[in-house]
Amino acid sequence: MAKKIKGNQDGEGGRNDSYTIPGRGIVKREELVKEVEKGKHPDFSIYERDQEKFVRAKPDSSQTNNVNRD
Repeated sequence: MAKKIKGNQDGEGGRNDSYTIPGRGIVKREELVKEVEKGKHPDFSIYERDQEKFVRAKPDSSQTNNVNRD
C-alpha cells in the first residue's frame, strides 16, 4: 500500500504513462491502475479520460499527496 504516488508526466501531452512509488520505483500506468482497482492503494482512485484510466489521489485537505504535485 503506497501513501505517496507521483505521476511522471512522461506520456503524450504530459499524461502519466508511469508513476513513481517511493521504495518501489517506477510502475507502468496499466499495472498501477489494476492495483488501485483491486484496493491495494486505498488512498487513490481511478480517473477515466478519453477511454484511458489514470490514478489520482482521493480528495482531502492535503496537496502533498497529489499525484501531479509540484
